[in-house]
Amino acid sequence: MSHYFENDNNLISEIRTFDININNVNFSFNTDNGVFSKGELDYGTYLLLKNVVKRDLHGKILDLGCGYGPIGIIIKKLFNVEVSMSDVNNRAIHLTKMNAKKNSVSVNIVNSDGYENISDSFDYVISNPPIRVGKKKLYGLLTDSKKHLNKDGELIIVVRKEQGALSLIKDMQEYFKTEVLDKDKGFLIILLKND
Repeated sequence: MSHYFENDNNLISEIRTFDININNVNFSFNTDNGVFSKGELDYGTYLLLKNVVKRDLHGKILDLGCGYGPIGIIIKKLFNVEVSMSDVNNRAIHLTKMNAKKNSVSVNIVNSDGYENISDSFDYVISNPPIRVGKKKLYGLLTDSKKHLNKDGELIIVVRKEQGALSLIKDMQEYFKTEVLDKDKGFLIILLKND
């Protein structure tokens, strides 16, 4: 079984579609085998979006590890901001391009392993990060965000308590001002602020 952060060219494609309403706006997404939460918008991403759309988003936003694209596409549709979206998974990039078109949004989509192909700076980096890559790689993704966040920029992520959210918060205090914005059903929405 391959992971959604790896490319598996032998994986059979079975595209399916689901619809969701966020802030009274309808969205439709294509998903497929080999991407995270292929059947529906997972609760962690939903909770992350619920918190993010309450904020006064402005400037440039990066959806890091975008999967099939729900975070960046929903933000782009709801806010007048510049959105970039990145993922290492080729199938996820393909789906994100399909879903951007399907939802009539214009976003910058980059195939990138972390920040490898990203040179811009952002006001927000928003992510449901790939916990299963392991602690070293995960922490690298988070701390590398510092180099790509503008002054006072914010990294907003969702992590399950049982997957190490509390230790992650403690460890990230060395690099960021940290705050828990919300918690529900074992998920924590964590703000890591660049100072």
